[in-house]
Amino acid sequence: MKIHIQHHCPDSNSYRAARVKSLFNVDQGNEVTIDADLPIEDMSWQIGVIVGPSGSGKSSIGRKFKAPYNPRWSKDQPIIDAIAPDQAFDQVPAALSAVGLGSVPAWLRPYQVLSMGEQFRATLARLVCEAPRLAVVDEFSSVIDRQIAQIGAGAFAKAWRRTAGQVVLLSCHYDILDWVQPDWVYDTASGEFLRGWHRRRPCIQLEVRQAAQRDYAPFEEHHYLKLPPMVAATHYTGWVDGQPVAHVAFATRPGLIEARACRLVVMPEWQGAGVGMRFLNAVCELWLAGDNRHRLPLRTLFHTSHPGLAAALRRDRRWTQVSANLVGGNKAKSAASLHASAARLGKPKAGSGFGGHFRAVQGFRYLGETCE
Repeated sequence: MKIHIQHHCPDSNSYRAARVKSLFNVDQGNEVTIDADLPIEDMSWQIGVIVGPSGSGKSSIGRKFKAPYNPRWSKDQPIIDAIAPDQAFDQVPAALSAVGLGSVPAWLRPYQVLSMGEQFRATLARLVCEAPRLAVVDEFSSVIDRQIAQIGAGAFAKAWRRTAGQVVLLSCHYDILDWVQPDWVYDTASGEFLRGWHRRRPCIQLEVRQAAQRDYAPFEEHHYLKLPPMVAATHYTGWVDGQPVAHVAFATRPGLIEARACRLVVMPEWQGAGVGMRFLNAVCELWLAGDNRHRLPLRTLFHTSHPGLAAALRRDRRWTQVSANLVGGNKAKSAASLHASAARLGKPKAGSGFGGHFRAVQGFRYLGETCE
């Protein structure tokens, strides 16, 4: 794909324009010529990146693909409604989680009120859902924090490779390349074209530490359910480069027959990088090895209603699904049980019961690292 671009605009003869030409010995600035050779016709590819400094011709080259991706967003609809309204519901939460926007409250907000980082990931989720045959994304990751950009770029690349489409990313930041692992790269600064990216994706060094219940506080607002901390639980925090990035709490089922994990939270800027599953598996492996306060080897039971997390657990060979409830428990039955218990203890009736909601809950059991 040979590209020749020539931009032309009227030449100014104003006083200031003439003085600039004289001072800097420039004849004219009204013509720009860009030549690029992208030999991608014979390639099988899904992700290409055009990278280089601002003003080096990335957008001009990108326009030659004639597939700009600039979706329009409703001012009133939450993004869960605005993304792929004709597709099955589960595909949208799965795409949002896959690109790292796993904060459920954010799904209920319109695009315009999201933060820049959330808007970036929402756009990527919409692109993954729509999966056009070819798309060009300009200013990819340019307006967000570099850590969010790198993690988000890596999360998007993994999700995009599950589609059949091709995407060209235009960026002025070279730091995303190791995370995206593109099939080809064109550098507008040097004119160099690379087939593939032969450097490995950066390794995230995750450290697991036991924590106190109070350490759950900064994670609580990012959990998809509003629940109090677990009672009599052992808390764990995952750390990356001195930053707390994930939390989970472990307790036991009656009789010490099994562990129970709850309150798994990954900080928004780290969602989509695979940190959550690595962290959960690491703590489950500790409990399975008997590295817990009970000194007993216990398998872990974990329940979630988050579609993306449930899908990730089903894909992981270390987990097996053991239950799936489409609605919550019977509230009337729960209330009757509470009243019967109060009567046996000679106490007045208390509580209206639990359940009655329409939240599908799926249960999984951790089998271990050595499972077949």
